[in-house]
Amino acid sequence: MDEQELPPVDSADGAPDEAAEPTASQASEISEPAPLTSHGPARIISMVNQKGGVGKTTSTVSLGAALAGYGRRVLLVDSDPQGALSVALGVNAYELDLTVYNLLTDPQCHIGDVILSTGVEGLDLLPSNIDLSAAEVQLVSEVGREHALARALAPVVDEYDIVLIDCQPSLGLLTVNALTASQGVIIPMETEYFALRGVALLKDTIDKVISRLNPDLQIIGILATMYDPRTLHSREVLETVQRAFGDAVFETVIHRTVKFPDAAVAGEPITAFAPSSSGADAYRQLAREVLAR
Repeated sequence: MDEQELPPVDSADGAPDEAAEPTASQASEISEPAPLTSHGPARIISMVNQKGGVGKTTSTVSLGAALAGYGRRVLLVDSDPQGALSVALGVNAYELDLTVYNLLTDPQCHIGDVILSTGVEGLDLLPSNIDLSAAEVQLVSEVGREHALARALAPVVDEYDIVLIDCQPSLGLLTVNALTASQGVIIPMETEYFALRGVALLKDTIDKVISRLNPDLQIIGILATMYDPRTLHSREVLETVQRAFGDAVFETVIHRTVKFPDAAVAGEPITAFAPSSSGADAYRQLAREVLAR
């Protein structure tokens, strides 16, 4: 969908409207997934948005933990040089000897030496740190540079049910690598007008990857995040994206809550830090939706 096709948002004042009711999620009607008797091959999913601060990392770690809670073996891949995903799981990014950077640039590095266990059963991590920022420069001259991540993940695909890739806030070579390696894309989108406008640009990039590099890639869904039902602007943006993209928008809506930054500081997923919170419930609902799509 082209950017100019998006319906306009009538108000941008963000003024609170206390009488407003939160948008209800119907995702809770989806039954819990059946337990698995075996694992793999993994479905690889990229969490992508070129805009920063839209909840990509929070959604990656929270969705991954929720999927692990349903008995899935999950591998989280930190493909952002900022290493926020690693930090969110309690990993000191500055003390790492091996990261995603080594996997992408060193043919002798094996993925099994890089994967870390987390405090959540069934949830593993491929960590990252600032070293990864050099990978794009080094990969530019490589043959098949867009497939470097896919080659690195190949040895462990059969050991997991889901691989979630937390992408950096850009549409550079690292993000293209993630999209080329994936079967699906989830687009976390803050319920704010400029975030909405950026989705059209991202969709154009995804379409190019589909046509040139990965014809099997599909958009699994658009995830509305940081939703505040008290503001007219937030409600209007959510209604606009639902009209514009229809069934591509997840029914689950992630509301703003202080529990998310608190969980990140604690180095735990929301499902472990505050398992009975509304945020944890929302990501369990999202996990059911993802498994049903």
